[in-house]
Amino acid sequence: MIENPTILLSVINTKLRDFYTSLEDLCDDLDYEMDKVVEILKSIGYHYDKSVNQFISD
Repeated sequence: MIENPTILLSVINTKLRDFYTSLEDLCDDLDYEMDKVVEILKSIGYHYDKSVNQFISD
């Protein structure tokens, strides 16, 4: 998994937009730990918004 939070945000949001209907599906498919993804992106002020299927700024 990408450790740089800014790059991770870009990659995750692009994949969510283009290929996956949920964060859970993305993490299952790519073998990412969902809790770790959420924690990394929370550290730069983003949270997952299920209604838009994207990480958005707090």
